[in-house]
Amino acid sequence: MVPFLRAVKFEEVDAAGIVFFACFSSYAHEAMEHFFGALPGGYPDLIMRRRIGLPAVELTARFLAPLRYGDALRIETTTAELGRRSARLHYRMLRQSDGVLAAEIFHKVVTTKLEAVRSCDMPEDVRAIFTAHLASPAAAPRGG
Repeated sequence: MVPFLRAVKFEEVDAAGIVFFACFSSYAHEAMEHFFGALPGGYPDLIMRRRIGLPAVELTARFLAPLRYGDALRIETTTAELGRRSARLHYRMLRQSDGVLAAEIFHKVVTTKLEAVRSCDMPEDVRAIFTAHLASPAAAPRGG
């Protein structure tokens, strides 16, 4: 599990004063970038120099408790599933002040050569990070 902390920003809340649902996918992406921080040059180097991407092909979210402007958010990222060319990340988004699970997202990505926009085998260093944070099979939801 790789933890990532961030504050909820003013521009991320809606008229009801809670985080707008679409912001959670941005939070997940920020956490994914952090997840690959151990790569030489991090996630930016993977994309910009190596030209390997991890585009989303599926995203499932559950919203369980509200987050508000000023709340601290702790995102715990694990690998839910790992294939030859794809992986499914699991993000648990907790309100830092009380540990309440505010949302969880499952996010499937496919390793892609960006120049050709075609799937490719996962580089070994990328696979190593996914593998190091592989959760138990019981952590992934069953079905759909």
